[in-house]
Amino acid sequence: MAQQADFEVTKTEDEWRSMLTPEQFKVLRQHGTERAGTSPLDKVYEPGTFACAGCGLPLFTDETKFNSGTGWPSFFAPLDDAIATTVDRALFMTRTEVHCSRCGGHLGHVFNDGPAPTGLRYCMNGVSLQFVPKQDA
Repeated sequence: MAQQADFEVTKTEDEWRSMLTPEQFKVLRQHGTERAGTSPLDKVYEPGTFACAGCGLPLFTDETKFNSGTGWPSFFAPLDDAIATTVDRALFMTRTEVHCSRCGGHLGHVFNDGPAPTGLRYCMNGVSLQFVPKQDA
């Protein structure tokens, strides 16, 4: 992952711990993974935006969300400039890690087995996201 100073939103480890739940801290700041099927956001399909739980940056919309059957919220495309990726070589495999472009928080991974039009599956940890319902005009 890029250095902390490379991001617009930077905090000390203690500051992150004070504002995040223990599970959010484990996922967003320590590259953890929540257990499949535990996030209520996996089944949220109402109009709205899925934002970073660390800094509030909008990341994905309901229009790109799909049911991947994996037990994690999945999307076929992020919002423009919302995410950044790095190579993750943990667990004896090479994957593409997805993180928030503003605070660097670990969100999940992207795979090449998603639906059209992108063919991508952004498999996100629900605890790294917050759902913001669309406001009626």
